[in-house]
Amino acid sequence: MTDLRSDTVTKPTQAMRQAMFNAEVGDDVFKEDPTVNALEQKVAELFGKDDALFTASGVMANQIAIKAHTRPGDEVICDKQAHIYNFEGGGIAFNSGASVRLIDGDNGRFTAEQVQRNINDPSNVHFPLTRLVAAENTCNKGGGSLWDFEELKRIGALCKEYGLAYHLDGARLLNALAETNESAKDYGHLFDSVSICLSKGLGAPVGSILTGSKEFITKARRIRKVMGGAMRQAGYLAAAGIYALDNHTEQLKNDHKKARHLGAVLEEQPYVEEVLPVQSNIVIFRLSEKYTETTFLEKLAAHNIQAVPFGPQTIRFVTHLDFTDTMLESTVEVLKNL
Repeated sequence: MTDLRSDTVTKPTQAMRQAMFNAEVGDDVFKEDPTVNALEQKVAELFGKDDALFTASGVMANQIAIKAHTRPGDEVICDKQAHIYNFEGGGIAFNSGASVRLIDGDNGRFTAEQVQRNINDPSNVHFPLTRLVAAENTCNKGGGSLWDFEELKRIGALCKEYGLAYHLDGARLLNALAETNESAKDYGHLFDSVSICLSKGLGAPVGSILTGSKEFITKARRIRKVMGGAMRQAGYLAAAGIYALDNHTEQLKNDHKKARHLGAVLEEQPYVEEVLPVQSNIVIFRLSEKYTETTFLEKLAAHNIQAVPFGPQTIRFVTHLDFTDTMLESTVEVLKNL
């Protein structure tokens, strides 16, 4: 089976399993798990931040950040395609009691000018207080789109001017860094908080990391507890994250190369209406009237290929650690002969 549904479908390599098996553990709620502590310190140093927090998922990391940055009744600015709005179960409303101001950006990216137009006047009691701006890099729904770092810096300057918090949903940020000249520290210096996912492109089985200031992470740790996210001997999972950061970042470029190849093949097929620009490991394409998304997925399934629908007439492929060269070749042959 060739599974292109997500980069979350990967399974730990044998070497990663061994690292998990050998992990030294303790009670993380007492801050006594040495492997969790090592992972949190590693990521904090990677981003040039004071501290970090290991969470069960990217959704949890983002939702903790939003709650830590806002109060009930505040407003969050993000793109209409943002993961925190579309794919986190209404968590902004449920967890934080905040409203959302959506920007109609470019494949999940927006400009400082757009942000400025959407900041509410704090003296007008009819409007919620704008409190947080959230960006997503790469943007999942935007086809793995990459941000222009200079634009992110302009938005950051605007946040400082207006006293707004600035959060990055960096679930696939390491994918972005594999394609650009920026470093993790560049992002750490710019954003008040950053989340990264270990179980997507990096291939760990579980977990994400939220990083920020000491004060912010202290607050985030309390929120994680309230959400039921405090884990005990979590070092077995943290060990997989450490191994992934040390050994799986270099292969991200290979995932991107495979995705670009799939995108190029799809662009040549008569049943494809449009392919979003392929900039990382996500390929989103819109079908012509020949297929609905359901019938297209049925055709793929007949050839042992799995993918997901991503809207009317729209399909998403995601390349990953377990998508081999052989799988790429066979998938290309199927796409060419449908």
